[in-house]
Amino acid sequence: MVADPAHYGFETRAIHAGQKPDPRTGSVIVPIYQTSTYAQDGVGGTREGDYEYSRTANPTRTALEEALAALEGGRHALAFASGMAAGDAVLRTTLRPGDHVVLGNDVYGGTFRLIDKVLTEWGVDYSVASLSNLDEVRTAMRPETKLVWCESPTNPLLGIADIAALAELAHVGGAKLVVDNTFATPYLQTPLELGADVVVHSTTKYLGGHSDVVGGAVVTDSDELREKLFFLRNTAGAVPGAFDAWLTLRGLKTLAVRMERHCGNAELIAEALSVHPKVERVYYPGLAEHPHHSLAAKQMRRFGGMVSFTLSGGERAALDVAAGTTLFTLAESLGGVESLIEHPGRMTHASVAGSLLQVPDALVRLSVGIEDPHDLLADLRHALDAS
Repeated sequence: MVADPAHYGFETRAIHAGQKPDPRTGSVIVPIYQTSTYAQDGVGGTREGDYEYSRTANPTRTALEEALAALEGGRHALAFASGMAAGDAVLRTTLRPGDHVVLGNDVYGGTFRLIDKVLTEWGVDYSVASLSNLDEVRTAMRPETKLVWCESPTNPLLGIADIAALAELAHVGGAKLVVDNTFATPYLQTPLELGADVVVHSTTKYLGGHSDVVGGAVVTDSDELREKLFFLRNTAGAVPGAFDAWLTLRGLKTLAVRMERHCGNAELIAEALSVHPKVERVYYPGLAEHPHHSLAAKQMRRFGGMVSFTLSGGERAALDVAAGTTLFTLAESLGGVESLIEHPGRMTHASVAGSLLQVPDALVRLSVGIEDPHDLLADLRHALDAS
């Protein structure tokens, strides 16, 4: 790779950025440096790469971070033990008691729980707004607002926010825009190029892609924020192990081809669900009737592999469908090669019950995998017919 990986296409960066053949053995795959410590040249003197202890840095993790930065078009990336650890690090390095955050009204339940149950006890306040409504966001902002926290597409209602417009609005108010890019992945959109200050990921999901690793990441262009994040991560210790980093790095290599199949399957399923008599509404930005379809088409390459829908039979029908599939496995998480189905109200988003972020009782969320799409459609139709 040349010094500037931006000269290469996405697929090339995914396979080569940060992943040169091992200089000692010639291994074309980055080794798993399964070590906790490193021999030093002398007291206080480290060898090439400044590796001294794997909580601080590990060569496998470094390779992953270089690849993540290259894919998101950022200068810095830091890998964490989970997506929540990554988000927590961003919040703790940018907020202080008395500060304020604007959250989307369709934010992931775990993010809401972290802010509502943990950071508020530290003196941080928050407001909820529809991020697709810039006037509502503007009204929610205060002089003490330091962050606008955005998901696009959102989890689980697949809302779309105008990232460029939100970034401008946040910056005018003296705040930073953080974008959780987990659903879209850098293959479908790159928020830093649209003006965002920080991108966070649960690398557990599409980036890892095989439901066999838990991890998170933060990408930014800010030298100052990178140093703060690095210090906090080293101090608190929320680091991924070498094998976790290696699994995620392996997943990145096939991200582009997997996302094409995820998107293709999801588009077919969303269209089929939209005309099913038992389905009340389908939430998918690839459908022309989605309220922000045009914006999604403008800032995304394709529309993603997540589909949500509500059933006219209410919660009982939703629970029956979620439990009635065979190929769609009833499970939390998303973004793996296999298809998953869940009931957000009782599973991933139970923590927002009774709040302004409560999701519809009749909602079902699909993580559409890369299986044969006709098999997936038959599985869903069977569950719907039986509900």
